[in-house]
Amino acid sequence: MTYRLEVDLHTHTLASDHAYSTIHDYVRQAPKQGIRLFANTDHGPDMEDAPHVWHFVNSLTFPRMADGVGILRGIESNIKDLDGNIDIEESVRSTLDIILTGFHPPVFAPRDIDANTLAMKNVIKSGKVHVVTHPGNVRFPIHIEEIVKTAAQENVALEINNSSFLFSRKGCYSNCLKIAQLAKKYDAPLSIGSDAHNAWDLGRFDKAIELITEVDYPAERIINNTVESLFAYLATKGIDIADEFDF
Repeated sequence: MTYRLEVDLHTHTLASDHAYSTIHDYVRQAPKQGIRLFANTDHGPDMEDAPHVWHFVNSLTFPRMADGVGILRGIESNIKDLDGNIDIEESVRSTLDIILTGFHPPVFAPRDIDANTLAMKNVIKSGKVHVVTHPGNVRFPIHIEEIVKTAAQENVALEINNSSFLFSRKGCYSNCLKIAQLAKKYDAPLSIGSDAHNAWDLGRFDKAIELITEVDYPAERIINNTVESLFAYLATKGIDIADEFDF
């Protein structure tokens, strides 16, 4: 299986205090990494080091294209509770192109497997999000098969997070492998994310590619495999923006 992975949907700028690059840095780096389109997805406002909500509102000022590279307006929001709520209001959410969400301990402390599963399942079913970030995190055990089935039913992508294998969530490989295996079985979409906190890691998917290759996960079910597949996926969510980009 050959994967193109032209789009990176999970990046952070220095607006998130523990990241180190600017939008301009990512634009310069993108062609070197074969990335045609990327999303700026800084942490949602409930995180301790997150930017103010105006940061997301004002992303409307981003150009659609910069030096031949497309820019998506996004957020990595936080799962807040068991009821499927995230830390971004509808008035702001509706201005963004793509909504990622995930567990982050400062906002939602790790709980037992049933509570974690309920919270993630409800956010998938909420209709508010497009990608669930790093669902294989061992600090947040979940009933994986139940989550994958729900993601398939709701057409919400589960992320295979490359950074998790390198820096931040050691020990999650077996969980992520099971997610990919079950995603293939139940036809759930996946997203491959760098979770870059500096521009040098934009489009770094090497470990994630090894994993999805191991299970022979179909390239056509990876929402960010090509620019076209990403726009097609967003269109299923009522976000029809392909014509706004000059590819």
